Amino acid sequence: MKKTIFTGAGVAIVTPFDKDNKINFDLLGKLIDWQIDSGTDAVIICGTTGESPVLDHEEHSKAIKFAVDYVRGRVPVIAGTGSNDTAYGVKLSNEAEKAGVDGLLMVTPYYNKTSQSGLIKHYEYIADRVSAPIIIYNVPSRTGLNVKPQTYYELSKHDRIVAIKEANGDISAIAKTISLCGDSLDVYVGNDDQITAFMSLGAKGVISVLSNVAPKAAHDIASRYLNGDHKGSANLQLEYLQLCNDLFIEVSPVPVKEALVMMGYDVGPCRLPLSPLSDSNREVLKSTLKKYNLI
Repeated sequence: MKKTIFTGAGVAIVTPFDKDNKINFDLLGKLIDWQIDSGTDAVIICGTTGESPVLDHEEHSKAIKFAVDYVRGRVPVIAGTGSNDTAYGVKLSNEAEKAGVDGLLMVTPYYNKTSQSGLIKHYEYIADRVSAPIIIYNVPSRTGLNVKPQTYYELSKHDRIVAIKEANGDISAIAKTISLCGDSLDVYVGNDDQITAFMSLGAKGVISVLSNVAPKAAHDIASRYLNGDHKGSANLQLEYLQLCNDLFIEVSPVPVKEALVMMGYDVGPCRLPLSPLSDSNREVLKSTLKKYNLI
């Protein structure tokens, strides 16, 4: 059995920017403290929600090192180091390892894509050249590439490939993956509206966007299930369903950063090519945040 990196709710934390569009490390530290104080079980830095595609190499590396140094072992820190360039994925992962991360979140190759056999070669090549455990991140809506259960099974044979973040929303596929892989591959749900459903099949928790604005709720949905309160988890999942959905009213992380600004955290806007929320969707989001007493 492989070592589990974390159980429960990990936050896919935003990257705050200041008025000069530089990373606001002071605010990032405050957000990290708020998350940990609220029960968040892991911090995922420089993921999709952290706008990794628009961070240059230096920014990416600095953000990872800052998170590790600031967290100081309070919870695991997982760094987004995936790339559609296999060699660059190794380079970024090695730097993250030197910074002291507890795990590597590696998105499937995007744009150039690959075959299922290419996915196996890609991840095995990287896994052979790193020492930190790898979480494969499958998000077909962004990458145009979907990892199949049999591919997960082949990859689960590698000692350093320990988990997946599954954001394809396919319950049947994840059931087959868990059936094939068993304890050799942990599963984290990548969609906040499916936490309880995935955990009922054996998922260990969630890598969450919701946690950015409602960390205790995200934590409690997962922890209640883990502690045997399956009905309580389901009830809380349904209670927060509207907020989960409205945080994706436009392309993420645009809505969640807008929500944090409304809540008093000046995280700044997303970098281009992402643009601000439309006026109509901003009003919808504001109404939802008020419903949940977040503003």
